[in-house]
Amino acid sequence: MPKKKSSLIARRVSTLLLTYIMLCVGGGIVVATMVSPAVFAANAVAKAVVPSLKVEGVDFDVTSLPQKSVMYASDGKTEITDFYADNRTVVPLKKISKAMQHAVVAREDRRFFQHHGVDIQGTMRAFFQTFVKREDTQGGSTLTQQYVKNVLAMQAREDDDPIAEYHASEQTIARKLREMLIAVQMEKEYSKLEILQGYLNIAQFGNHNLYGVESAAKRYFNTTAEKLNAMQAATIAAITKNPVKFDPTIEANLKRSQNERDTVLKLMLDQGFIDQATYDKSVATPLKDTLDVQTIESGCQVAGDAAFFCEYVTRQILKSPEFGATEEERNKLLKEGGLKIVTTMDVNANTLAMQTARNTIPPDDPTGFEVAMAVIRPGTGEVLGFGLNRTFDATDRAKTDSTRTAVNYAVDQIDGGGWGFNVGSTWKPINLVAWMQKGKSINQMLSTSTVVNTRGFSCNGHSFGAIPWKVQNSGGGTVSSESPLQALVLSHNTTQAAMASQIGLCAIADAAKSLGYHNSIQGKEDVYDSNSFQPPMVIGTVQASPLTMANVYATIAAKGVECTPIAITKMTDTTGKNYKVPSANCHQAIDPEVAETAAYAINQGVVRSGGNATLAQLDGGRKTFAKTGTNEDTYMLTGGFIPQVATYVAVGNAETPQSFNYKTINGKYHGTWYGMYIAEPAWREFMQNYVNAANIPMDNDYGNPSSKYTYGASSTTTRKKSSTSTNDDGTDGTTGGGTGTTGGTTTGGTTGGTGGGTTGTTGGGTTGGTGTTGGAGTTGGTTGGAGDTTQQGGGAQ
Repeated sequence: MPKKKSSLIARRVSTLLLTYIMLCVGGGIVVATMVSPAVFAANAVAKAVVPSLKVEGVDFDVTSLPQKSVMYASDGKTEITDFYADNRTVVPLKKISKAMQHAVVAREDRRFFQHHGVDIQGTMRAFFQTFVKREDTQGGSTLTQQYVKNVLAMQAREDDDPIAEYHASEQTIARKLREMLIAVQMEKEYSKLEILQGYLNIAQFGNHNLYGVESAAKRYFNTTAEKLNAMQAATIAAITKNPVKFDPTIEANLKRSQNERDTVLKLMLDQGFIDQATYDKSVATPLKDTLDVQTIESGCQVAGDAAFFCEYVTRQILKSPEFGATEEERNKLLKEGGLKIVTTMDVNANTLAMQTARNTIPPDDPTGFEVAMAVIRPGTGEVLGFGLNRTFDATDRAKTDSTRTAVNYAVDQIDGGGWGFNVGSTWKPINLVAWMQKGKSINQMLSTSTVVNTRGFSCNGHSFGAIPWKVQNSGGGTVSSESPLQALVLSHNTTQAAMASQIGLCAIADAAKSLGYHNSIQGKEDVYDSNSFQPPMVIGTVQASPLTMANVYATIAAKGVECTPIAITKMTDTTGKNYKVPSANCHQAIDPEVAETAAYAINQGVVRSGGNATLAQLDGGRKTFAKTGTNEDTYMLTGGFIPQVATYVAVGNAETPQSFNYKTINGKYHGTWYGMYIAEPAWREFMQNYVNAANIPMDNDYGNPSSKYTYGASSTTTRKKSSTSTNDDGTDGTTGGGTGTTGGTTTGGTTGGTGGGTTGTTGGGTTGGTGTTGGAGTTGGTTGGAGDTTQQGGGAQ
């Protein structure tokens, strides 16, 4: 094109543009819009934007900006982690230092307080440089225009509209004109300080979706926007020119970032915002010496020991209708709603549970066995913490590193857990509750057998026919007669079968449901699901998560008040709105007298000689309630409580069950492993440490039996030999039928107390106590009971 013709076009365009700007500023939008077709004619690309020259639909309310959400522990102060799409924390202008305000004005718009949204001088310069001379892309936009640009781009992202997002940043006259039009309108509706506040909260100040000066202050200097000095403010103001190129946390950027900082400081000096001394001192200070860079990773991945709890809370939010109609809406609220999420996590409980799990079996132990713990506050449903001997990791690294996982084995499958653990003899208190709910005494003597006709288990249309079920105590055999109390203390199986024959399996299933039990497998939660609602259920051949079983014990601890486990106590946003959070729905699920009598019976297993959980006793004579379990030779378990806290521990391989026997675990070897060897000590270690750390007062008043359920007298139990008889401390099974495969030889143990005699001394069985025959222990006896195990067709102890 001839130079003369080019100059003529430039003059025409500039005249029209100047006319448009003047009309926008002085004559109003209506008149400006009338002349806009002439302006747009100068550049064909503008034609498509004519319909969008309006302010409607653009939200400039700074409080509606996407903001990060922060998750806290139960104290409301200890931060667990944050979540965001844009890492932004909105703050009012009064919470932003004058130095920061001045730095941005000096760098971006020196005439900000004089113009009316459009700076004619700056715009004309940028127009000629960019669109006429084609020399370079010049800014020329006022702070108001930049705020408009950021709002339009943000709303395009929010609407998932890539076309609108492109138009919000394209280098065309059309975009500039639209921004100018809206900017002029904005200046009529908002004050300068409101616009400045909006810009300082919406602008991008670095990589990793870092938006707003509050987040920038935290990122680069570990401070707040309110405390930024001139040197720090100049560093942040310089970044907006190119958030990637001038990010000072990148080593390669340091030199040019410092040059840009010094440029901003010079502008602040020239415009009277700082004095010469401040300028000289600032530019003489190396940028790297001023930084205190903070990591800005977000989400549960960076929550440390609280990561598994964090993931559980996140899943509660994503599945709860209280936080949105769809999971997509809930996720958006979590990442953009500026929420303060106060959880139920007790820092001491969660930290100690994680430590206990790792102490019990280190993550890199060659066996690879998992330890999963859950802790609940009785009567509230509040989940206090989880313990796993794994590092939370939702990245691909977990696929090749067995010490890392994103699966929380302490919770149900639907909540990010696994298939659960067969609970073994820790189920037996449920049988006792069902027994009492039928009006029966825990001291009633029952005849037992190793072969049980399951017809008596039938109920409510569920028929089990007359198929014989072979059930035996942990080492084999049975007892001539025994009370339900004795059976719980000594963890015998055959008496559990005798109880079920009298009250039916439905009574036990109903009691389990009342106490808070459900299956951990998604889609099979119902206790009446055909896979688990079988006679061997009475010896714990059902699957549950540690959280569910902790809740069962918590219900007994709370005098029969059952609560749905909850993890969130309060959720608010930046406007002060309180969101309704999931309720624990606490209610009286069983008779308080039944609950307290059950608690009494559980405690007897701790305090009676030969009881199944004597190693669980806490210090200082504190009344302790605990029950051990061992399922087959694949799971070791312990559940229990004191009135203020309930805890459940499960040990095993949740994905692919494998035998413990003849293995060295955490440096210790046993031919046969029981719950007393790993799960019970872990339970006690956590409970004692937590009691000490939390200064939990002693409460020994709970656990007094009701005469309604204790009439009758206990009598000595006599062991009845059979061809498969071993001792009463063995393993619990997973299915009915057949004879236990690992119950024949067990670790001595003691089964004395009010019932059977003391069995198993070092090297083998002896005759002792009131029992008639010692156990055939192969690895030496131990006092305090040798764990409970359930075998296929055999039973749980």
